[in-house]
Parts: sequence; structure tokens; C-alpha cells
Amino acid sequence: MAYDLIVIGGGPAGYVGAIRAAQLGKKVACVEMDRAGGTCLNWGCIPTKSLLKNAEIYHLLKHQADQYGLKVEGLSYDWDKVIGRSRSVADRLAGGIEFLFKKNGVDYIRGEATLESPGKVAVTDSAGAKTVHETTDILVATGCVSRPFPDFPFNGKTVIGSKEAMVLAEQPKEIVIIGAGAIGIEFAYFFNAFGSKVTVVEMMPHILPVEDDEVSKTLEKSFKKQGINILTNTKVTGTKDSGSGVEIIVEGKEKQMLKADTALIAIGVAPVLPGGMELKADRGYLVTDDTYQTSAKGIYAAGDIIGPPWLAHVASWEAIQCVEGLYAGGTPKKVDVFPGCTYCHPQVASVGLTEEAAKENGIAYKVGKFPFQASGKAQAVGDSEGFVKLLFGEKHGEVIGAHIIGPDATEMIAELGLAITLEATKDDLEATIHAHPTLAEAVHEATGQAYGHAIHIPN
Repeated sequence: MAYDLIVIGGGPAGYVGAIRAAQLGKKVACVEMDRAGGTCLNWGCIPTKSLLKNAEIYHLLKHQADQYGLKVEGLSYDWDKVIGRSRSVADRLAGGIEFLFKKNGVDYIRGEATLESPGKVAVTDSAGAKTVHETTDILVATGCVSRPFPDFPFNGKTVIGSKEAMVLAEQPKEIVIIGAGAIGIEFAYFFNAFGSKVTVVEMMPHILPVEDDEVSKTLEKSFKKQGINILTNTKVTGTKDSGSGVEIIVEGKEKQMLKADTALIAIGVAPVLPGGMELKADRGYLVTDDTYQTSAKGIYAAGDIIGPPWLAHVASWEAIQCVEGLYAGGTPKKVDVFPGCTYCHPQVASVGLTEEAAKENGIAYKVGKFPFQASGKAQAVGDSEGFVKLLFGEKHGEVIGAHIIGPDATEMIAELGLAITLEATKDDLEATIHAHPTLAEAVHEATGQAYGHAIHIPN
């Protein structure tokens, strides 16, 4: 069967791109070798949020119930059910994507795709049968997998990646997490909340290195209070896997050996390239032009496979840009401003420039901050750790960066992403009435604080 577009990969870039092309009247197929939804839905974004919600509830009942006037006796948990809930959520949503394919007329093909040539995609199914499909265009959205640590291979038990961390049959008593990006930090919170002894090793000066320094330092302080051992400015210089546990030598302020049941490797991701044709790549990631076309005419790529930022929402956005450029006469854009979220507790979210980036680029700016301790809503819900921090261009007062650590930070950041997209200024934010009492009022107050107008904190 001839198609207008064959999409290779059914993750956030692939399935979104396939559905959008079908909406634009094109004959589309999506090839996926595992299950619709890709890593994000099946082994990443979605099931981890289920695990983290379990952890948050358990931690709340164990350590803060009395604060709410609640008495909890004999509190315990069922590890299998904790893991099982996350898998059931992923299962339901994967089925939902298959329904969307059917509803939009997208042919869903299970198997491993190979790029035969521009306009031809071969698919080998689980039984080994091979079929070749013709198409006008191809969109490669094959994504990434966890990057292994040198000379310390994954084995699914003592040395694991994020995928294995979500389905461990037994909870580790002690775990060492190498890498303090969003994935490492989320799992550090999860395992610690359920009582595992957690050590996080990060070679950079701060955890969450891409975030604003002040936010990273605040989260590190919070994690240490929660009992998580944080080792920053620390390198791993030796590893040993005995099969029943691990030994990891690290060097920071001092050289020491860390022993644990399990090591979680969270040092980044590695690209998954389709077989067949060789396309131009940079450090393994496909190189694309302004229209998302690769080095081969008619073959496009979007999502994690074209490099950072490795975020599901960016992948979906890129795929839509590519498809609308092809079939709707639009002018594709490359990602510039995007939100980043870490779903630990307290939550972290940001969009735009950090203070460090503004300084490096010679941009004059003003800073406004509002602590959640001064928020009536935060006090009322018993979650007042953290702050909202906004950066405004000094000349025009436009929002150039926003950083939130605290309750519902990952939800609140959307307003500020919209503000940057619309080039909103401090006047626009101050003129927007924020409902009371809400956590979002902190955005209004932080804006006022930057310009000496704050009501509920000193200016």
C-alpha cells in the first residue's frame, strides 16, 4: 500500500506527527516495534508520575499526617501494587493511542522498520515476516534509550536504567543513583520516600545542573532534610558488580567507596537509529535542516533522535512543526523556548533564561521573587516550601525567564511559558488579576516585588 507519510516510531513525536498528518487528509502509517506511546508513555513520563504520586501520598501520611489532624496507625505499603498501578496507567493510555490511530485513519504497523531507500520502508514483524511499504515522505521518530555507564553494563537487577527502575521486583534497601538530572532526581525522591537508603552522585556543582543555581541549591537542601545523601562535584572512578550488589568508588571532597544493592544509571540517553540507509548524524543524532529534513530528500526526523532537549512535549511540538510544514503550508520552527519540569517534591519547573545564562549573554535584567511561605494558599494546604522567581528584561520589562520550586510548580509554569511566547511584560502580569487564594498569585507577587510593588512581602 502506498502512503503519503510513514512515521517510524510511535512515541510522543511519532504518534502525534502521524495523527496530525492524518488530520490534514494524508494517508499515514505509523510503525512501532514495541507499543504505541514510546518510552514516555510506557517507560518514562507517565508511569513515573504514577510512582511519584504513590511516594508523595505515603510520605505525607508517614511524616505529616499529624499536621493535618490525622491519625494513621500501622501504615504500610504493597510494593507489587505500587509498581502495578503505574503499569496499569501505562496500559490504559497505550490502548488510548491505538484508539486515536483508528479514529484518525492511521494504519498502525507493529514491527521493526528499516529505511530501504527514500520512499521505501521495510517492516519485519515479530514472526520474522518482512513487508516493504512505499511512501512519499518518511518521518523518523525513533527516540533514545538510557545511556550505559562505561564498563558497567545494565543487567536489569543490580545495574539498571530508568526502565528497569520502574519494574523492580524487590525494593532495594540501598541504591546509588549516578546522575542528578531530572530522571535521577525523580527516582531519588521515589525510593527515599519508601525507605530505601539513597545516594546521588553528580559530577557538576549542583543537582539539576540545567536549572537556575538558586533553585538547585534549594532542592539540594530539601533533599538532604529528607534523608537523601547528595554528592556533588563528585566523579565515579571505579565500579564493580558482584551480581548481588555493587561497589562504586567516587572522588569528590574525599575518595570513598559506596556499597548498595542497586545502581541506577541516569547519565543521559543514547539515540536509536533505524537500520538501512545511513543518514548524516552528529554524535549519533540525526542532523536536520530548518524543515526537519535529514540529509536524504523526503526523509524527515523529529523528537529525541535529533538531539536535545530530550523532552516529550518538545518532541510532539517538533513533529507537528514538521508535518504542518509539509502538508499545511506552514513555516516550520525549531524549538527555542520550552518548559522543563522535574516531578519530585518539592516540584521544579522553569522556562526561558536562568540568571546565569542572562549574565553570560550580557542581558540586563531585574529579578522578582516570592516565597510560598508568604502564600495563603500554600500555608492552607500545608506545602509552603520554595518560591517563584521571575526575570524581566531591564529595558522593556519583558519576561525572559521563570523558575519555580514548590507546590504545583509543573502546572504553574504554563502561564509563564505563554507570557514569554506572547512577549508579555511586567505590566501585563500585574494587570492580570490572579484568583485568591491560589498558588498562582505568587506569580503576580513576584512581578510586583521586582518593581517595588509587592504587597505581602518586603520589596
